[in-house]
Amino acid sequence: MQILVGILCAILAFSQQSKPSTPPDASAILRVTGDVATPLSLSLSDLKALPRKTLKVVNPHDKQEEAYEGVAVQELLRRAGVPQNEKLRGTAMASYVLAEASDGYRVLFSLAELDSDFQDSEVIIADTMNGSALGGKQGPLKMVAPHDKRPARWIRMLKSLTVVTVVPQKLPTDH
Repeated sequence: MQILVGILCAILAFSQQSKPSTPPDASAILRVTGDVATPLSLSLSDLKALPRKTLKVVNPHDKQEEAYEGVAVQELLRRAGVPQNEKLRGTAMASYVLAEASDGYRVLFSLAELDSDFQDSEVIIADTMNGSALGGKQGPLKMVAPHDKRPARWIRMLKSLTVVTVVPQKLPTDH
């Protein structure tokens, strides 16, 4: 009887090992909304059809190199009609992007932080790491900000980017 139980345990352990990892949700959508000329609703296949960028970074938690592939946030903002490059000036300099994950985690980036005319931020929306789709609690999309000293603005399970323009306050006039 013990031999039979041992064999069943071995079969169960092997079947658990041979199961493929959970595939990413093919119905996942990234929304780019807010103060944009053209709101976007992009599926994983839409993102894969856009210009791709690969980043090699060292994961600060386990000190291992990881290669992320995805689309530059600057490219997504360009497609949404957000002011960039020489058009990013004046009141637009107070605009920001609110990035939000499906678990409610949210972070901010100023538009200038995401514009290559201002700095080499290289922030991407990744859908693969080390050649594999991001699944489970990492994906299907992850915002990667490789030049941040801490990965606190790396957002796993990313669902939306919302552009917000801060309206200037009217100053009281002198009497």
